[in-house]
Amino acid sequence: MELNLKDKVVVITGGAKGIGGEIARTVAQEGAVPVIIDKDAKAANELQSQIVARGIKAEFLELELTTAANSRSAVERILKACGHIDALVNNAGVNDKVGLEKGSPEEYVASLQRNLLHYYDMAHYALPELKKTHGTILNIASKTALTGQGGTSGYASSKGAILALTREWAAELLPYGIRVNAIVPAEVMTPLYRQWLSSFPDPEQRLREVVAKIPLEHRMTLPSEIASMAAFLLSDRAAHITGQYLFVDGGYVHLDRALT
Repeated sequence: MELNLKDKVVVITGGAKGIGGEIARTVAQEGAVPVIIDKDAKAANELQSQIVARGIKAEFLELELTTAANSRSAVERILKACGHIDALVNNAGVNDKVGLEKGSPEEYVASLQRNLLHYYDMAHYALPELKKTHGTILNIASKTALTGQGGTSGYASSKGAILALTREWAAELLPYGIRVNAIVPAEVMTPLYRQWLSSFPDPEQRLREVVAKIPLEHRMTLPSEIASMAAFLLSDRAAHITGQYLFVDGGYVHLDRALT
């Protein structure tokens, strides 16, 4: 299936590894120009080199998007390097375990800065360019916004707000032909997830307990499976899809886990 992404400039926050890194690889394979924004320069440079080695252009900006000024700077630098922006993938964030009991108001605000505010900032500063290109915004959310998890108020509320913003922006941007959608992952095997598993005395036993609750095939979702949905939603093939939450989770959120 031709996705018509060739030469489209796709900005991906947190694009060096995990879900973001796989989205960068996937859109590059479709001929798009991924622009990776990440604070992990080593991982980003490695990914950029892999993409460029295949004869595809890729850009990398080493930035931490915890201030609006950094988001504004990112958009300015992207326009200088690429000339236009066709899509924004808001992905950067971390399940930082800032809870109601183990946390503070100050830590909660900091969690919102890490996980939510830059979604707005990047969309705000990229919007003039997205209007010109009739572009697309894709937000990466989390099942925690719908299921809760316990002990992660900052992350869960950020992801809930991201779902609300997806619908709000989809409505607001209708006059410009800008589509806005969200992907809602559940249990995805990323470097951060492996790090979380390693915090248990028996990581493999913990992993078995997790996958036993995933209805379809009792396995983790692959980052590449999230990325495939992302590429589709960014493409012309999804030209009449907006304001939607797409669940790529093996049925984790919506199917009765008693089925397992």
